[in-house]
Amino acid sequence: MTVPNTAPELFTWEFAADPYPAYAWLREHSPVHWTKLPSGVEAWLVTRYADARQALADGRLSKNPDHHAEDAHGKSRTGIPGERSANLMTHLLNIDPPDHTRLRRLVSKAFTPRRVAQTAPRVQELTDGLIDRFAPQGKADLIHDFAFPLPIYAICDLLGVPQEDQDKFCEWAGMMIRHGGGPRGGVARSVKKIRDYLAELIHRKRGDLGEDLISGLIRASDHGEHLTENEAAAMCFVLLFAGFETTINLIGNGVYALLRNPVQRDRLLRSIEAGDTGLLDTGIEELLRYDGPVELATWRYATEPLTIGGRRIATGDPVLVVLASADRDPTRFPEPDTLDLARADNQHLGYGHGIHYCLGAPLARLEGRTALETLLRRLPDLRLAADPADLRWRGGLIMRGLRELPVEFTAR
Repeated sequence: MTVPNTAPELFTWEFAADPYPAYAWLREHSPVHWTKLPSGVEAWLVTRYADARQALADGRLSKNPDHHAEDAHGKSRTGIPGERSANLMTHLLNIDPPDHTRLRRLVSKAFTPRRVAQTAPRVQELTDGLIDRFAPQGKADLIHDFAFPLPIYAICDLLGVPQEDQDKFCEWAGMMIRHGGGPRGGVARSVKKIRDYLAELIHRKRGDLGEDLISGLIRASDHGEHLTENEAAAMCFVLLFAGFETTINLIGNGVYALLRNPVQRDRLLRSIEAGDTGLLDTGIEELLRYDGPVELATWRYATEPLTIGGRRIATGDPVLVVLASADRDPTRFPEPDTLDLARADNQHLGYGHGIHYCLGAPLARLEGRTALETLLRRLPDLRLAADPADLRWRGGLIMRGLRELPVEFTAR
């Protein structure tokens, strides 16, 4: 990797394809960096591991956008597109304790180790079913045909979305992550459709409770947990939004990294064929570190003056922790630009840190692990079917993922 000699240009298409040289320059020359984002909003970028870990756990950095020192128009340019107009602001990514503590406690019941383990057979069933569709063709777009539908259907099952409605969810979710690739205003319209559907589904489920997450939220509300219907809808929405795009990118980025590192890929395949899961376990963590699904942690706002990495942060300033940079910091990870699936000391920040650590991380790990193991086992000669320079990465600020991933293999 060649580090630029001068300050790099951020947030271009070239930067999106490979941001790591630019982040290396920032870590060395401007580790807490004030910049203007493509939306016009100005914010601090925190790029070193130690500073990032501190910022993620600092209670003076609020998740509530009301603390942003901007007018209403400025506030509307942060967060998830369309969430404000759809009245979906009261979710875990936008609130602080004690409301955050209350809502997280309610939802965490869906992500206990026991509950996640119970979903494993269904995740395996979905994984095999998707591979069955394209395995006879000898080629596939692993984003469209595999990485995208797998977490969507898994999240729909978790929430309790009826199977006959799940294809609609796929359509709406696809529009949400195109980030300008679809018609103007399509993201906001899809967010509103999902919000309206969730509100109607919550109303329907009140008369027919099941074992799904929405039913669990309704039961908690009925037992005095003070969960409003709007909070329930917003909670389900953010679980959908955060839960599926991170897993799409974990699978897509992970497979891409393996295909571009054939020695590591073959090593993993041999361990899978031998029935050894140890390398798969450490490998998932290394893929999360090396080119993880979340490039920047979601927005934070200073509630009082504070110092990060020697820079003074003013009250109301937005702060974005660059997880992708922190996880390539050579002061924390030896040879950080090398993919090493056996890396042992790997306390990466791929799913955050502190009280806002990703609630769905256990489920995402299960889905990513199942997807990679099954793909390599069933399609052992999987190979990239495009020049890496021709691949496009999705636009957007927070997530990092490919638009498509063409592959070839022996038809089966």
